[in-house]
Amino acid sequence: MEKEALIKLALPKGRMESGVLKLLDEAGIRIHAGSRAYRPLVSLPGFSVKMLKPQNIVEMLAIGSRDLGFAGADWVRELGVEVIELLDTGLDPVSVVAAAPAGLFSGGANPDRQLIIASEYEQMTRQWILSRKLQATFVRSYGATEVFPPEDADCIVDNTASGSTLKANNLDVVEELMPSSTRLYASPKAMSDTQKRPVIDRFVLVVRSVLEARKRVMLEVNVSGSDLERLLEVIPCMREHTISPLHGDAGYAVKAAVLREALPLLIPQIKERGGSDIVITSPSQIVP
Repeated sequence: MEKEALIKLALPKGRMESGVLKLLDEAGIRIHAGSRAYRPLVSLPGFSVKMLKPQNIVEMLAIGSRDLGFAGADWVRELGVEVIELLDTGLDPVSVVAAAPAGLFSGGANPDRQLIIASEYEQMTRQWILSRKLQATFVRSYGATEVFPPEDADCIVDNTASGSTLKANNLDVVEELMPSSTRLYASPKAMSDTQKRPVIDRFVLVVRSVLEARKRVMLEVNVSGSDLERLLEVIPCMREHTISPLHGDAGYAVKAAVLREALPLLIPQIKERGGSDIVITSPSQIVP
């Protein structure tokens, strides 16, 4: 029997690290760092793991030295390389924005003078300068970009989650350049490999099952035979409802995986249509 190819997985070091490790843990994939901080052990057979900065993960996927990796969409855009997005985890959502002290872009108009714009995102910043037709000089920052204005830069391009850091430094958002989040990417080279592709597809299936479960709850409710059809009209499901008869022909038990965000409106509707004994649990994984 032909041995499956080894999949080289890159995990992000830094801000995204804890969210990705928790996601993998819920998928049953254990990462054991110990003293091997940058080359941890992984419980999934056929995989090796290396911890890298997200920027480097994108670059390593592009050149094919890594097969799979979690990184931010912002760095894929910034580096302009060819990688294949497999999943948007929704983790660590941020916006890449241009920000400046209040009044600099008064009324949305460009300042009529030469600007200094600081950022870690050189390509995105230069593209924004061109699109806005600004008179500007780019300065690269290496973290803490928000502290540059007003003494060392007029404007910045940076990522922000809540905007609180920008406000703390008296900066207003001038324009949003792009939304970003932690995503799973693959190397085009790995995806074209007939041995690696099936292994990658199975990995995606398992990780996606956790993301799907995070969005849904398992709803169980009892209902009389006369109210069953009325109840089913308001309970959404992924394919079909699971229906079981209750003991002594007392009615039916209905089970469905529903979106968590639907519960505030759904529960009163269930009660109004004869539902009782409502039980809601959180699944750990859902595979459609």
